[in-house]
Amino acid sequence: MYFQRDLEKDLLLWKNRKNRKPLLLKGARQVGKTSLIKTFGKREFEDVAYFNFDEQPDIKQFFESTKDVTRLLQNLSLVHGKNIQPEKTLIIFDEIQECKPALNSLKYFNENAPEYVIIAAGSLLGITLGNEASFPVGKVEFMEAFPLTFLEFLHQADPNLAAFVKSAELGEPIPDFFFNSLLEKFKLYFISGGLPEAAKILLVEMDIDRTQQILQDIQKAYELDFSKHTETKDIPKISYIWDSIPSQLAKENKKFLYQAVKTGARAREYEDALLWLVQAGLVYKIHRCNQIHLPLAAYDDLSAFKIYLFDTGLLRRKSQLDPMAFKEGNRLFVEFKGALTENFILQSLMPQLDVFPRYWTSEGKAEVDFLIQFRNEIIPIEVKSDENVRSKSLAYYSQVHSPKLKIRYSLKNMEFRDGLLNIPLFLVDRTADFLTNILGK
Repeated sequence: MYFQRDLEKDLLLWKNRKNRKPLLLKGARQVGKTSLIKTFGKREFEDVAYFNFDEQPDIKQFFESTKDVTRLLQNLSLVHGKNIQPEKTLIIFDEIQECKPALNSLKYFNENAPEYVIIAAGSLLGITLGNEASFPVGKVEFMEAFPLTFLEFLHQADPNLAAFVKSAELGEPIPDFFFNSLLEKFKLYFISGGLPEAAKILLVEMDIDRTQQILQDIQKAYELDFSKHTETKDIPKISYIWDSIPSQLAKENKKFLYQAVKTGARAREYEDALLWLVQAGLVYKIHRCNQIHLPLAAYDDLSAFKIYLFDTGLLRRKSQLDPMAFKEGNRLFVEFKGALTENFILQSLMPQLDVFPRYWTSEGKAEVDFLIQFRNEIIPIEVKSDENVRSKSLAYYSQVHSPKLKIRYSLKNMEFRDGLLNIPLFLVDRTADFLTNILGK
């Protein structure tokens, strides 16, 4: 099973672009980067020359011994078994974080051999790039791969339902037949999350125990990265923060507290460890916004933030919430103080937005889950895990700031009235479409 990814459209635009540069594909481990670019290569090119610096460490020597692109291509062609041709062969450098000279060689490919098509991918590129002083700025293009969206998951789970979701109109209620079917598929997604291997096992074999084991194995692989790719002194601190995420999100006030990581922990001792997790793409750090003005980034309260896991299925597994909860009505969404649902909304918004979401509080009177900046509008977002949608916080924010548009995600049906757009949770991937419809391009 191959999950069709929205990023394929962006890859095709990149391939056909004039003055195309080598592409760096970022993303956490196990989000499907390798299968994405291999499938893209097979479909769009006559040949794919695939090199993995983790599995083939000997090829690192090519890049350590020369910066001459012609010699590099000769050596790589020998390993590939046939000539690498400009425009006709897609060159893939996978796990490129394992070979910094190869990362730096992208500059010379761009300058001296731009006719060769190169995609480099890596699971810890955020950390590698942050520590690589000689990285060739301006000589590469970037894309980021995220976990499967619910719509990408649904395209495999039920193509007809996926087609319906893509055709849903702004403010038009979803018929009960489709609503209930989508809700059942949505519950499945909460079990596997967006990591393709887990999602595949769940959809193909309907083996929940095996899905649980895969998520556990992936979690352990991330934890092994802590020791492999960081300084020894930071390993315990990264692990403490990583293990504290469920309890941080279970609090009524989800503001991140270093004291909740370990008794006596201080920010200055643990902020590098948190930065590592952010750069690795494993957590999102969402700042509180002090003032409601554009741009949102200019008004971050750097001392107050929340952290979320990059994948909701992994968060469910890490929180030890049994997937059997999905049989009990909407319990899977409302347990854990709705943290899974809130995490899911953030995870779904990230691929759609150019600007990181923020959140907002007002002296203990109210807290709005997220603020997003879209078309130079600041839009407050309230996340509800069930059909109970009463929200004093959103009402208070509206009273103080009079937003042009508000969004509420819930299990209620689609509705757009008096500037409030209620989007069913399973339609979150259409958010950018709906906002464009309302605010214009």
